[in-house]
Amino acid sequence: MHRLVAEARVNAEVAQLIYDVRTKAKLTQKQLTELVGTTQSVIARLEDADYEGHSLSMLQRIASALKKRLEIRFVPGARRIAA
Repeated sequence: MHRLVAEARVNAEVAQLIYDVRTKAKLTQKQLTELVGTTQSVIARLEDADYEGHSLSMLQRIASALKKRLEIRFVPGARRIAA
């Protein structure tokens, strides 16, 4: 159960990050599709918090199109309590 909640949170965070970087660049979804070389439906899906198919290659394409660097980090997680 905790794993599913964590995955849903990550998906929502990635979707929000894509939306934020696009809107900060003052681009519509259509304008971003032209820079990335994809379709508007793909960008809409990536910005959907329920979408589970974010790929590293697409995130890199978006970052490159917006002249950004994609950074992925591993951070300490919460400790599990022994039962």
